Amino acid sequence: MSTQQPQSTEVSQDLAALRTHYSNRARNRAMKIEDRWHQLRLNLARKRGQDVTVLSLAGYGSPRWVRLFSRIVMAPDSQFEGGRRVAKVIADGVRGWRNFVSAPVPFAEVTAQVAGHQFNIAADRGGIVDAVIELPAGAELEPGWQEIILEAPGAEPTAAEVQIISDEVTDGIVCDIDDTVVVTKLPRPFLAAWNSFVLDEHARTPTPGMAVMMERLLQASPGSPVIYVSTGAWNVAQTLTRFLTRNLYPFGPLLLTDWGPTEDRWFRSGQRHKVEQLARLAEEFPQIKWILIGDDGQHDPSIYADFARKHPDSVKAVIIRELTYSEAVLAGGRAEQPDGEELLKVTETGEHPPGIQEVGQYRIPWIYGPDGKDISQTLTEYDLL
Repeated sequence: MSTQQPQSTEVSQDLAALRTHYSNRARNRAMKIEDRWHQLRLNLARKRGQDVTVLSLAGYGSPRWVRLFSRIVMAPDSQFEGGRRVAKVIADGVRGWRNFVSAPVPFAEVTAQVAGHQFNIAADRGGIVDAVIELPAGAELEPGWQEIILEAPGAEPTAAEVQIISDEVTDGIVCDIDDTVVVTKLPRPFLAAWNSFVLDEHARTPTPGMAVMMERLLQASPGSPVIYVSTGAWNVAQTLTRFLTRNLYPFGPLLLTDWGPTEDRWFRSGQRHKVEQLARLAEEFPQIKWILIGDDGQHDPSIYADFARKHPDSVKAVIIRELTYSEAVLAGGRAEQPDGEELLKVTETGEHPPGIQEVGQYRIPWIYGPDGKDISQTLTEYDLL
């Protein structure tokens, strides 16, 4: 009895981008090893007859442009949900290591349909799409949540949601994830790996009161966007989205990163990622004053303070969730605060009182608290709620 071998799957890749990348002399040894690993996994998935799969992620933009996010991976034909080509191992919310099983399609060719127009874009070397599309004159999008269609050759069309931020919106929220909206109680060196490879979203614990506090902030400023910034890998974007939705956090785009090597580093810098994304948001939406939410376990206070010094007109307030003693120990201690500012004064009991960061004519409130309820009380005192 003979067993019929599956037919090898055809994939469409941007060959020009592929050749440019492989001929780049700046590629270090780590990048070359990762590129070979991606290619090996892709070849194995193709031989097994797996299909090209477009995973849609939430994006954002203005009426004139959109920033799209997606991952292009290979998945078995049987792993569908609701008629969409979403790998079942990802959709089911099983342990996070399975999110890394699907082989990415490096430099995959993707078509995006936005406002009745078609645009050709390409994924990066890890199969991740992070692209900005400028809309032609007269093709502006209405503010609010809009759907765009993403399609790759051999894959079924997938709808992705994009939050279009009106030019009239002047307030927004940027929120960290680990130890800010999720209670981890893990040593920081192992945190990213544990959350990505071991833990599923059912086992994550939300920070008490934070979802309610953020929802109240949005009610005070209707139409404001919420953007989550994390050093987590794009592979767990759908898992994190489901966790946030299940625990009633406001829906918003995730700005994650690729753990892979760069031309100057073996591993990407989480701090640099946050700094770059904050600077980008200030440039993209100069009219918005952001409420920055983080925790005092690592670098958030120094990153936010430095951003406020450079872009004081883009910061409305800073909210820092204070870790418990055990959480702070596991995090390697509390973050060192910048020097010479009123907000950095610590009481005799070790608590951080509310403070003001003064940058020129701007006075930016800094609010500390262990949970959403405590923070909400202080926000009310500052007339922010």
